[in-house]
Amino acid sequence: MTTPSLAVEVLRAPRARPANVTFLLSVGIVALMTVAAILAPFIAPYNPDQVDLAVVHSGPTPAHWLGTDALGRDILSRMIFGARTALLGPLLVVVSSTVLGILLGLLAGWRGGWIDAVLGRVFDVVFAFPSLLIAIMAVALFGKGLVAPVIAMSIAYAPFVARLTRSLVASERSRPYVAAYRVQGFSGGWIALQRVLPNVTPIIGAQSTLNFGYVLAELAGLSFLGLGVQAPTADWGAMINEAQAGLIGGYFLPALVPALAVVIVVVAVNVIGEELSDRIGGEIPA
Repeated sequence: MTTPSLAVEVLRAPRARPANVTFLLSVGIVALMTVAAILAPFIAPYNPDQVDLAVVHSGPTPAHWLGTDALGRDILSRMIFGARTALLGPLLVVVSSTVLGILLGLLAGWRGGWIDAVLGRVFDVVFAFPSLLIAIMAVALFGKGLVAPVIAMSIAYAPFVARLTRSLVASERSRPYVAAYRVQGFSGGWIALQRVLPNVTPIIGAQSTLNFGYVLAELAGLSFLGLGVQAPTADWGAMINEAQAGLIGGYFLPALVPALAVVIVVVAVNVIGEELSDRIGGEIPA
């Protein structure tokens, strides 16, 4: 059985475009944070949990480039180690929600009928609850930490990916190349997995990139509320929470630095996602 020569497959490869300075800068920021997280034990100047009461709330100095917090811990070292949990959580959520969403969306879009109707109602139910609320409920049931929020948000974000996948697959199903494969005797499962799915994956990937920024902000918010990563583990959201008491005394750096890091990374990831979406083929359909 051979691949039909008349099948015309639409490969949504990124279009050639001039380099975008903002996009390149955003990629550089995300790459820098990722490298810092991976190499944290080797590049951090101090142990992130090392307490030094002699330099409590120290400003930037040659020994502590970003100063110290209320326990004399080096802020730069905690920022570098904090990048691990700040980036790992969203990565786990995006990967798991994307895989689950693709499977459900592919099933709904390809099979249609009652399967599509049932999954559509399930997606609507999940959409009715904000992802942050679902994460808080998971923490209430299973305890504080990173595991429960990651699982909860993976479930909460899966319908976003599934609905997009369902729309794209339903559109692809009516294309001539799919009919050509059917005439040649290829099974529906083979066509869906081997031909349709690769065509829609780039657009789904762009949406998942945008989801990464949203999840990062929400997980940082959970840690700020004391429901996510717990002390003394370094985490950007938890660092903002720990620095609240110092704000009254005018010590802004311990809270300002991690807050800026969250904002910068979220903006950078959103820029990357938007640019990928534009390069792949315009706006992502709702």
